[in-house]
Amino acid sequence: MLKKRILLVEDNPDDEELTLLAFEDCQIANEVIVKRDGAEALDYLLGQGIYSDRHLYPMPSLVLLDLKLPKVDGLEVLRRLRSEARTKVLPIIILTTSKEEQDLIKSYSLGCNSYIRKPVDFNQFMEAIRQLGVYWLLINETPQIREL
Repeated sequence: MLKKRILLVEDNPDDEELTLLAFEDCQIANEVIVKRDGAEALDYLLGQGIYSDRHLYPMPSLVLLDLKLPKVDGLEVLRRLRSEARTKVLPIIILTTSKEEQDLIKSYSLGCNSYIRKPVDFNQFMEAIRQLGVYWLLINETPQIREL
């Protein structure tokens, strides 16, 4: 069984560090690839530009996507990924601080698999990441993404 890679798309260095720390504390040993803006995430996921070699830049099994990103926002990233055959079934979890109902509705309308609001409390955040890891990396079954 291949180890599932995680792509974390997060522009806030503090949230990135907290998420990586939570993975470590929850003993989630999967490789985490970090991209800090929507344009770079799209290039990586669609295998464009410097990310065209899939041996060097393999597809993740799971994407954790923030909504408020520079260059291309998370909703546009989600829309573009769902419009591509090769990323249509890729599990995409919105991991955001947004409490806007319209963001929740739009995310599901565009095809996200889950929407998680980042808890402000550290212990609650750790528990959310632990549960996310257990479900999406151990329990949930997803098709292997292959390049077309």
